[in-house]
Amino acid sequence: MTRGQARFDYLRDPAAIYRRSFEMVDEACDLDGLAAGERAIATRVVHSCGMPEVVADLRFGGDLAGAARRAVADGRAIVVDSRMTANAIHSTALPEGAQVVCGLDLPGVEEEARRLDTTRSAAGIVLSRKALHGGVALIGNAPTALFALLELMLDEGVRPAAILGFPVGFVGAAESKEALVAHAGEVPFATLLGRRGGSAIAGGALNGALFAEIKS
Repeated sequence: MTRGQARFDYLRDPAAIYRRSFEMVDEACDLDGLAAGERAIATRVVHSCGMPEVVADLRFGGDLAGAARRAVADGRAIVVDSRMTANAIHSTALPEGAQVVCGLDLPGVEEEARRLDTTRSAAGIVLSRKALHGGVALIGNAPTALFALLELMLDEGVRPAAILGFPVGFVGAAESKEALVAHAGEVPFATLLGRRGGSAIAGGALNGALFAEIKS
């Protein structure tokens, strides 16, 4: 075998891989009944996790894609619960100067977590309340962060423009998403019921919302 020669027969061209990936997602998923923005989000979620079956457990409230796009275009912050979630946002989906706020990086987050007797991710959300009001909330890791966001909404009147709630795990993930569906009110949201979620899926959902071509 000579240097540079592929040992295996596989698709190597990045553009072709990208194009074929989304063709296969379209072939594998039943997206009938979803609005344009919801289809874009569902497609990216499936592309992120490789599981077409998750489409049945996606839940939407309002025009999530439109609300997220308008908020970002207006210069509102995207508030995330972890650095992994921030890194899952596709840079080409963001306008120049877009602000991504990770609560874990804010001063005093450890002290706030001790004061509230909660996780640092949840404390970071609490400390991000000003950025969250009118901004986009992207939760891709910690159920406690999603619960904290809902408590800010119910107790302090914080109103994000859009919520993408995709925490993952066995403790609190399913419950926090059910709480989002029940208490989001008029705030547009997207979530995936059950234990499945994670930073890649959350980032994929936001990427789908921001890339979506919303048709009137």
